[in-house]
Amino acid sequence: MIGSATDIIIVIIVAVVLLAGTSKIPEIFRSLGRAKGEFKKGEIEAEMELKQLTQANATQSKEQKVEELQKQIAELQKQLEELKKEEKSTS
Repeated sequence: MIGSATDIIIVIIVAVVLLAGTSKIPEIFRSLGRAKGEFKKGEIEAEMELKQLTQANATQSKEQKVEELQKQIAELQKQLEELKKEEKSTS
């Protein structure tokens, strides 16, 4: 009975040998190895790009917060100057 993982692997290997021949097996496994390597390389590149985007967003949001705080400080300073002028004019 074919049911376990080992049995399925054996059937696949036999099918490959019958269809491709013994001379093509090393080439097939070489191609599989290259495909695996390319997949791993793409995965690493995607992780690095995601990390860079995350860091860029964090830096950008920090810069935005700093700008927002600077605007608030400038507004508060204007309000303080206006209050000082009003106080001088009423005195």
